[in-house]
Amino acid sequence: MSQETLKTHLEEAFAKNIRTDGRKLLEFRNITIDRGVSSTAHGSARVRAGNAEIIAGVKIDVGTPYPDTPDEGALMVNAEFLAMSHRKHEGGRPGIDSIETARVIDRTIRESKSIDVKKLCLIPGEKILMVSVDIVPIAYDGNMIDLGTIAAMAALQDARIPTVHEDGSVDYENLTENPVPLSHLPIAVTVFKYDDMLVVDPTEVEERYYDARLTVGTLDDGTPCALQKGGSASFTVEEIEEIISLAQKKGDELRGLLK
Repeated sequence: MSQETLKTHLEEAFAKNIRTDGRKLLEFRNITIDRGVSSTAHGSARVRAGNAEIIAGVKIDVGTPYPDTPDEGALMVNAEFLAMSHRKHEGGRPGIDSIETARVIDRTIRESKSIDVKKLCLIPGEKILMVSVDIVPIAYDGNMIDLGTIAAMAALQDARIPTVHEDGSVDYENLTENPVPLSHLPIAVTVFKYDDMLVVDPTEVEERYYDARLTVGTLDDGTPCALQKGGSASFTVEEIEEIISLAQKKGDELRGLLK
């Protein structure tokens, strides 16, 4: 089947509210979360959705604060699409997809102010805790931003801060009972546009043919905290309003998986 024929077939099915896996257009796949899947990370989680499988790990290090935020800890998010996760991915330097995924997830968490970064300060101007989140798909099957955000938040919930001694030395092997200070559970929901139809949580096959997409990060109360637009097509004002409302509704559903 040619690419153009497959695109036409998908859009005809979408027009009938039918998906390749039997879902409705605005229905997410069944998502499961397992925490504590890595013995070497300070916190970890595995997210499965259909054929997709993603692992997120948290590492907490001691570092030097940035000059403009001397009393605040730091957050860094990295995403790497391994060659083994899907035939379209290659080894080597991170591609544009992995870079964008990391940046949007990072922005969703950072702009939500969900981590109290001041509580990550050990000595103002000298030592802080630096929280790094690595997100890796083991099996890629679309919608990496949304699923990666869930995996990142689950791993952050699972994380425990290592022992920091009075002299500033760190015992990475002996973790405390202190969690990463989280006050919110930000969730990203990406809505994909096909012609004039809106779809959530596409598989890799469905994801190939979208015209535009809009990712909306929301807080627990539904307040948007991050936006990212992709694709060549545009959205009307009415579509944007519908997408934000949809992201708030779906965000509540997905957030329930983390509680």
